[in-house]
Amino acid sequence: MGTELKGKAIVVTGGGSGIGRETALAMAAEGALLAIADINLEAAEETVALIESKGGFAMAGKCDVSKSAPVDAFFDSVIDAYGRVDCAFNNAGIEGVYGRTSEYTDADWQKVLDVNLTGVFHCLRKECQLMLKQPTGGSIVNTASIVGLIGWRGAPAYVATKHAVVGLTKTVALEYAKQGIRVNAVCPGVVETPMGERLFAETPGAKERLVSKHPAGRLVQAAEVAKAVIWLCSDRSSFTTGHALTVDGGFVVQ
Repeated sequence: MGTELKGKAIVVTGGGSGIGRETALAMAAEGALLAIADINLEAAEETVALIESKGGFAMAGKCDVSKSAPVDAFFDSVIDAYGRVDCAFNNAGIEGVYGRTSEYTDADWQKVLDVNLTGVFHCLRKECQLMLKQPTGGSIVNTASIVGLIGWRGAPAYVATKHAVVGLTKTVALEYAKQGIRVNAVCPGVVETPMGERLFAETPGAKERLVSKHPAGRLVQAAEVAKAVIWLCSDRSSFTTGHALTVDGGFVVQ
């Protein structure tokens, strides 16, 4: 267990389950002060309870990242509680419906963009505003995906948003590098999370096929993604910014 996050105030969006919860728990184990945001307040509070049960410190708040007002309000509450935001993990996202582009509706498309792309933008804007006021800057990690680097049939909106998150990550990293704000993205392969389980349930044999596509011969574990996020947040990656880090067992290089 590392200690480089000890005492750092860290926001995790989508922290009520999956990668967000796993990362928040791992960060708390390193001594960080967590702020868990999720559209499902009960899930966020469950994450806080898990952290506190192990002696950690955390707060929870309901936040719909697709709208700017809730994002601003949540971050303001973090400032009230901790006085700063040292790191942020912009992880909130949805998969949307599965279907080919010719079958996609305007509403299905817009819903995914509102959460996965506009939501990340709302968080990045507020985080940069706050971190610019801090002499030490800060570190931000966005959740992208391997499908932010490659194409994927049947998920046009999800793929488009994850590509956009990678591009937005690079742009913001360039804008604020001299101010000490580092911005990176993590690009997991298929992860065994509630989102993944929904896909497996809808498509018989999907899990087996996806396992076979990973050269490592298995799916990614949320704890493995958490380790990558922690590295990007910590001073261990002090000269890394604008990078899209794959955690995929070799998926995109085959």
